[in-house]
Amino acid sequence: MKSNSWISFAIIAIIYGIAAFFGIFVYNQTDSSIFIKVLAGDAAATVTVYLFSLLFKNTSIYDPYWSVAPIIILPLLALQSSDSGLGTVLMLTAVTTWGVRLTYNWAKTFKNLNIQDWRYDMLEQKSGKLFPLVSFLGIQIFPTVVVFLCMLPAISFLQDDAFNYLTLVGFAICFLAILLQGISDFEMHEFRKRTHDKTMIMREGLWKNCRHPNYLGEILMWWGVFIIMMSSQPSKYYLAAGPLVNTLMFLFISIPMAEKRLASYKKNFDEYVKETRKLIPLPKSLFK
Repeated sequence: MKSNSWISFAIIAIIYGIAAFFGIFVYNQTDSSIFIKVLAGDAAATVTVYLFSLLFKNTSIYDPYWSVAPIIILPLLALQSSDSGLGTVLMLTAVTTWGVRLTYNWAKTFKNLNIQDWRYDMLEQKSGKLFPLVSFLGIQIFPTVVVFLCMLPAISFLQDDAFNYLTLVGFAICFLAILLQGISDFEMHEFRKRTHDKTMIMREGLWKNCRHPNYLGEILMWWGVFIIMMSSQPSKYYLAAGPLVNTLMFLFISIPMAEKRLASYKKNFDEYVKETRKLIPLPKSLFK
């Protein structure tokens, strides 16, 4: 059953439906500020997904949570607002487009519930019997906290939106981020289709001068959302902590982990690193 991709998709859809139910229930039962209510509901949904990942012995069940949670949480919050304007429409359009596209990209690479992400396999081998705890805290709770922090500017904006030039600047950054992610993911999928030698390095399109253009898009996305919020609530500049934590996570955790693995089987990876930039898709000959 777990080896069938369609059944696996159906199982994950049901799991996320159950997680959403418990998340909304806890949100409604929490008597506190909007931020604490969302955090409580988000945590409840994460714990639900975690319990199912134990049941099915596959931590990758959590993988789509990163992109699914915001496109459920933020539109539901917007429905509760009686005074939403064009700023809200732009922000929700950006986040929903980002989330749907990223979830679709996950679905394209998802095989079935018998296969777990290589990073989790590595952590499971290293942690042994402690892996359930590592999975809960490091693989599921930590990313949930990061994306919650990233959503804080959006949640705040939904309570008091605006529409001005800064709203458009933020939306433009979000659009650029989605475009970067979409193009880079498409280019990588096409490269993998026609290249059967896994030791080959992708050196075309956005990947020609940049090793992680998709991660750049992910980083820019939440800075764009933050700038949208600043268009109405500049006094809440401290909510930049969300996109900042997200940026640091990619720079010091996600990228080093990915590059360590790539270096283990990609031909001439050291030369590739010397010739390219980590995030900016521009030749190294520029701005030395």
